[in-house]
Amino acid sequence: MNVHSRIALAPIEPTTLAETGISKVFAREIFIKTIFRKNIELASEMAKELCVTVPIIMELIQTCRAQNLLETLGNDEGAMSSEMRYQMTETGKARALQALQQSEYFGPLPVPMADFEKQVERQTIRNVGITKGKLEDAMNHLIIPDGLLDQIGPAVNSGKSILMYGPPGNGKSSISNGIRAAMGDKIFMPRVLEYAGQVISVYDPIIHTSATDAQDDVNSLRRTGGDFDKRYVQCDRPSVITGGELCLDMLELKYNPNSKTYQAPLQLKAAGGVFIVDDLGRQAESPQALINRWIVPMEGGEDILSLQSGEKFTVPFDTLVIFSTNFHPNKIFDGAALRRIYFKILIESPSREDMLQIYMLVAKAKKFALDKDALVYLFGTKYAEVDHKYAAYQAPFLIDQMKSICEYQGLPRVMTPDLIDHAWSNMFVEDSDIEN
Repeated sequence: MNVHSRIALAPIEPTTLAETGISKVFAREIFIKTIFRKNIELASEMAKELCVTVPIIMELIQTCRAQNLLETLGNDEGAMSSEMRYQMTETGKARALQALQQSEYFGPLPVPMADFEKQVERQTIRNVGITKGKLEDAMNHLIIPDGLLDQIGPAVNSGKSILMYGPPGNGKSSISNGIRAAMGDKIFMPRVLEYAGQVISVYDPIIHTSATDAQDDVNSLRRTGGDFDKRYVQCDRPSVITGGELCLDMLELKYNPNSKTYQAPLQLKAAGGVFIVDDLGRQAESPQALINRWIVPMEGGEDILSLQSGEKFTVPFDTLVIFSTNFHPNKIFDGAALRRIYFKILIESPSREDMLQIYMLVAKAKKFALDKDALVYLFGTKYAEVDHKYAAYQAPFLIDQMKSICEYQGLPRVMTPDLIDHAWSNMFVEDSDIEN
């Protein structure tokens, strides 16, 4: 089997309560809280809410009936399958309320941390195996300098950290997003995790895009027979993007004192995917402080988190971290930090030829006509005013500005020197004193 398979191995669906890895008492508490909160009577509905099979639900039903927490109502005569109906006893309701005081969590049974660690290893980012063709396809909407993709590809396949640096506005963020798009495969993320009896929410529909409850398919799950564990969701490899808002607190577990549950930090939600730290150097914390937080996880493949009680524990760190900055690395990191970032890639300003291609690509996408004489004016006159300092962002900025002017004045969408002058004045601000 090729270790660079594009398809993650699915977590096998448990068929018994013991195979879930969750203790019978812990599972029972979540079970009765879910029945109480959702007011459900059928085993099939209970299975759907807890994301397990009906046989596991029947185990829990038998346990609860034996403890006088649940009673049988009879068959559901209105249903095609004539399922047996169940309801909570007064003792069961009291026990559910007591359990809710301990934790408000109800719903899918959690995945034990140890099981998640095994799943992370099966779908590790280190085996994603990006090829040159896939990277080129993902970046075909960008004008990439010659040789740059040949630097990016090996860096991504290593699974190690990447630092992209260079002048602002030249596509570092777009390239980071293109890396994620080039991966193209799907992995399995747990809805919730369990560690030491604590519930940690992981699944986030904003981060874990294209999540599906796909049925068994030998083409997508690479195995036959049965169904994958529905305590997981199948989704694209996650991509977490942060900018100037990133702070160290966002990299720790978030405890909710009302529900008495935890929310996973961003890097744990990004397991098996990409964590992009954009605009490094614009955060409240210094770049050195941020990189110091990442050193142990990036080198050891494990992160250390803390519960509300102060207990520390390890979680898998299987994330491609991409740092993007406009500052020179020597000005924001010390030598030790730079040594721990395995790949440093300079994203330079485009050449005149590349810049012309960018204008052509953007104009086509935005349905805006270019004019030869206007381009001569733009590159010969306007760019001469700024010593021909090109940046990739300038093309979409100027064309958007010119489009807005055309729409307002009822003009055809064609570049002219006058339109360039108007748009140019909004891209650069003259150095002058403002009188009070």
